[in-house]
Amino acid sequence: MRQVSSKLISAKVKDLCLKAATDLGPDIQYALKEALKKEESPLGRDILTQIITNFEIADKEKKPMCQDTGLAVFFVELGREVELDGLLDEAIDEGVRQGYEEGFLRKSLCDPFSRKNTGDNTPSVIHTTIVEGKSIKISMAPKGGGSENMSALKMLKPSDGLEGIKKFVIETIKTGGGNPCPPIIVGVGIGGNFEKSAILAKKALMRELGHNNPDPVLAALEGDLAISVNNLGIGPMGFGGVTTALGVHVEAAPCHIASLPVSVNIQCHAARHKEITI
Repeated sequence: MRQVSSKLISAKVKDLCLKAATDLGPDIQYALKEALKKEESPLGRDILTQIITNFEIADKEKKPMCQDTGLAVFFVELGREVELDGLLDEAIDEGVRQGYEEGFLRKSLCDPFSRKNTGDNTPSVIHTTIVEGKSIKISMAPKGGGSENMSALKMLKPSDGLEGIKKFVIETIKTGGGNPCPPIIVGVGIGGNFEKSAILAKKALMRELGHNNPDPVLAALEGDLAISVNNLGIGPMGFGGVTTALGVHVEAAPCHIASLPVSVNIQCHAARHKEITI
């Protein structure tokens, strides 16, 4: 067994929070610059230029690229040969607490009824999987409220099939329009059950842009949806153009014979995600 301290986990999580808020990944940077080359709308090109300038300033000055520094979402792969000296969720929350305080990041969590702020951006949303090995892989995404609000889940009938899935995805994005701050990344979760499809859609957003699902059927669906989404003409920030989505990622799992759950999780252009292996 390998022993890992809670303090180490908290310190690494704190660093993830700080880096995610200020450092846009190279995959998203590349996609935005490529979109600028292809965008046909003059206003769309101007908006993309401003977005690119914004993330360059954020990285240079180590300031948040967006005022909405999000709800901290984690996917953790915990090696079964790791022994912790405390509770994993508590260690992660302590790292979030430290990171949001040290980085002067906006704390956005509140009680759903009184709307009283929790004060430290915790509790986080944590999805943990036990895997082989002696390491801990922590992937973190601060998820903003604007794009999350435009996400949706629907329990389709099995007979709706592939065309029903496509229709629901496109309708969800069309309804969202400019609200989720496009260009967006679209995560689609198919199958499982009610909550599993939503987790799959969230997990799909963590995948690096430019990397299709290895399943050829799902990869083809990703391509078809990306074309259809960009043909909607929503464009950068909803002002029109050919760049509505930088990418569409699909994940799937087996489901009940009577169900076809589909979730659409939308991510804005500030697609912040970082990971570390301890």
